[in-house]
Order: sequence, then structure tokens, then C-alpha cells
Amino acid sequence: MHSINQKIPLSFPNNIELFIKREDLLHPIISGNKFRKLKYNIQEAKRLGHSTLLTFGGAFSNHILAVAGAGAEFGFSTIGVIRGEEIEFKIHENPTLIKAQELGMKFYFVSRSDYREKENTNFKEKLQTIFGNFYLIPEGGTNNLAIKGCEEILTKEDKEGFSHVVCSVGTGGTLSGLINSSNKNQYIIGFSSLKGSFLSDVIRNFVSNNNWEINDEYHFGGYGKVSNELIDFLNSFYTQTSIPLDPVYTGKMVFGVLDKIKEGYFPENSKILIIHTGGLQGIKGMNFVLSKNNKEILNYGEK
Repeated sequence: MHSINQKIPLSFPNNIELFIKREDLLHPIISGNKFRKLKYNIQEAKRLGHSTLLTFGGAFSNHILAVAGAGAEFGFSTIGVIRGEEIEFKIHENPTLIKAQELGMKFYFVSRSDYREKENTNFKEKLQTIFGNFYLIPEGGTNNLAIKGCEEILTKEDKEGFSHVVCSVGTGGTLSGLINSSNKNQYIIGFSSLKGSFLSDVIRNFVSNNNWEINDEYHFGGYGKVSNELIDFLNSFYTQTSIPLDPVYTGKMVFGVLDKIKEGYFPENSKILIIHTGGLQGIKGMNFVLSKNNKEILNYGEK
């Protein structure tokens, strides 16, 4: 499978054109930016002779499921260190973890306070005592090898044909790769799914170009938070375009881009490429939560 650039069939002022790169079509499980981030990490794990991948994530993590899928496809055992001890007794309510488990992933549930220690040497040594040797992939998958993979998202035609490239931001790896590989005449905009402006400092560690910014106006309350306005937007956008968006990353980004077009942020004749980073698997879990309020996000990529 491969990604395609799809024109968004809506009309915009000032002769603006909007396209979306469907990275969500790269792989049915290792979707979007996760496919890019894991590509060279998988090669490195094989080169080093590892048979086990270990990583970190929350209950509905796209990254957790992608690592489980990569392990199943490329012959690795996988371990997911999951934030929240209480989730161990609620796996049956969690479609992400159910699928990861079906793909062979074993879970290690830790308290939120212990999870915050995941970068510390003592915590990693404890994991090695429990699980033996493993190839460690950080939460969200962002490291230098992940960024190398994300530098392959933009094609030569993308670099020459678009004035702006837009991407949602979680850990910053995908945006860093886009910045590194972009044409100097392009402007790269990241829409943060998190509260706070700390991501700019993270990204500066990985990039040298200055043709970028992060917008943090459209997080809708923070990571994993949604509102009725966002849900209505996701459903309306899907009805109008047949393009599914997830509520954690891509939905907030596209909402932000359309709002910025209305505000006149983008110059006349801008040609904008939005990166669809996948994550559609998370909609099923979100719908489980939303069902308590009789809300639902339409078509979560399984039809």
C-alpha cells in the first residue's frame, strides 16, 4: 500500500487549494507516521540481533498498536508498558489493547507516578531485570531513526508543488522529519494536540531549518480531549469529503487549518498539503467513551 495526495473537495477563498496526503493508507495496522517512525527502528533492532521490542504508551495509544503490529509482521516479541495500573482489569473495554494482545503483545501495567520515571536509568534496568534484553522504542516512537523515516514522507513533487505543509504534533518526530526534508521555500506548520508550548524546544533539538511554527490554539482542552464541536466537525467533514479523521490528532489539525483559512492566515494562491498521520484505530475506543453521552464519530476506518 502507499499514500496518495487527495484534493479536498471544498471551496476556499483567495484561490487557496487544500490537499491531504493519505499516509493512513500505508498499512492497515502500522498506520501513517507510525509506519515511518518504525521503519528504521525495526532495521536497527534486527541489525543488533534483538528479538524483543519494548515500548510505552497509554490505554488507546496508536503507537502501542503499531509496535504490536510491527512485531507480528517482522518476527519480534513485543512488550507494552502501559500507563495506569487500573487498565489491567479493563482490557475487555479497550479495543486498542485487545487488538495489540491478539497480535502477541504482552503488557506491563504501571502506576502513573512510575510511568513518569520511564526515562530514568533505574526504571529501564528494572525492566531489563523483568524482561531480559530488548530493543527500546520511546513513547510515541520519536528518536533519530524515527525522524529519518519521517523525512521520507514528502516526495520531490510535494517539495516543489506546495507552499505550506501542515501536520499534527504529539511527540514532535513527524514534524521534525518534515522540516528537515522540506524545501526552504515551504512553510511547515504543526498543530499541537497537547497543551503548552514546550514542543518547540523539543523540535529544535532535531532540526536546523527555521521555516516552521507550532500552533497550539486547537488542542480542545488537551491530549485526548474532545468537545461536541469537534465531534460535529469530524462527522461533517467525513460526510462532505469521505475522508475519516481521528479525534486526537488529525481532526484537531484539519479543524485548525480550515479556521485559519477563514481568518485569512494563508496568503492568496496558497497550495496547502495536510499530512494524514493515521490513528483511525483510536476512534473505536473514543466511541466507546462517547456512547455514554449518545455521541459517535462516524466511520472509523473499518468500513
